[in-house]
Amino acid sequence: MRRAYLRGVVDGLPFIIIVVPFALLFGLLGSEAGLHLYEIVLFSVVVFAGASQFAALQMLKEHAPVLIILATALAVNLRMMMYSVALAPHLGAARVRTRALMSYFLVDQTFAMAMQDYDKRPDQSMAEKVAYFFGSVTPVMPSWIISTIVGALAGRAIPADYALDFAVPITFLAMTAPMLRTRAHWVAATVAVGVTLALRSMPYGTGLLVAAALGMAAGAAVESFTLRGQKHD
Repeated sequence: MRRAYLRGVVDGLPFIIIVVPFALLFGLLGSEAGLHLYEIVLFSVVVFAGASQFAALQMLKEHAPVLIILATALAVNLRMMMYSVALAPHLGAARVRTRALMSYFLVDQTFAMAMQDYDKRPDQSMAEKVAYFFGSVTPVMPSWIISTIVGALAGRAIPADYALDFAVPITFLAMTAPMLRTRAHWVAATVAVGVTLALRSMPYGTGLLVAAALGMAAGAAVESFTLRGQKHD
């Protein structure tokens, strides 16, 4: 278990390079939006999901209703459901409280590292798999929180005239572009973007919820069609 945990820590270290800039940016934008330092830190601790945090922060600035903000954050993070399904064969037999804690720490980085490690070492025990998972998030979580604090403090030193709203869409593009690897991914992204633009006049960005649902449905349809074609071949 100790070796598995340390292996996870080592594998998680390179992700600090990715986590730190995004956390700094979130802290900075949160400060620009008028949130107190404790609110920004609590935001990162409770949510611990970069894409959802940026989306929710943008809607907070637009004074959207709480239910709309929650629904949007949920839509952005629906991929975590698919991550959970993929990890279930490996971690489904763990204790309920262990799985509950792992669900909190389940992010893009921990999912990618865990799946790669489990595929490479299929004979690991359940305890080793759990230890690796928690090891992989050990460098990520503190880096996210500390960088959020640094970004929030730095944001207070930036004049209000220096608007940084442009950083939010750029951030989403940077996070999304590397994930587009298959035809289904491209179809889902294209449909989601197209519907979002078509419904941009809907209040509080609620068109994003419709676009997310239609994008995922289109991607799932293409994926299903592709799999059927492979079976016939």
